[in-house]
Amino acid sequence: MRHSSPVSWLVAAAAACAVAGCAAPSHFTKPQSPDRFTACAPAPHCVSSQAAPGSFHYVEPFRFTGSAAVAHRALSQMLRNVQHATVEKDDGNFVHATFQTTIGFVDDVTFVIKSEEHFIDVKSSSRIGFSDLGVNHRRVEGLRKQFEALLQNE
Repeated sequence: MRHSSPVSWLVAAAAACAVAGCAAPSHFTKPQSPDRFTACAPAPHCVSSQAAPGSFHYVEPFRFTGSAAVAHRALSQMLRNVQHATVEKDDGNFVHATFQTTIGFVDDVTFVIKSEEHFIDVKSSSRIGFSDLGVNHRRVEGLRKQFEALLQNE
């Protein structure tokens, strides 16, 4: 039986890190201010409505026409109905939820309701890895559709 050398293990570990992105968890932090998120890291595993329009990080905010209270209610209901989502914090205009992926990774999704502007800023980011293969972008667009459907039923 042939045994692998320590160098082979080191090469295999380095290759696995390169593919997976081997990044330390980006622990969730509240927005920089009551209405500004921290910027997405350069890696393509984050989307935000506060990123520069046209950048690969940018997604549209969620829009609403009624009251902020109705929008908050629809947002809360939507998050309660989404599989693998847990609302970690909800203090009125700020909502933080976590989403566990099917393979066990945890992603953070935050929302800031801007009542005067009639929109909700959104940021969705993976905690680890380099690329999320578009998961956060697809998640935000799916949440947007659910949010809009709930608003139509109000």
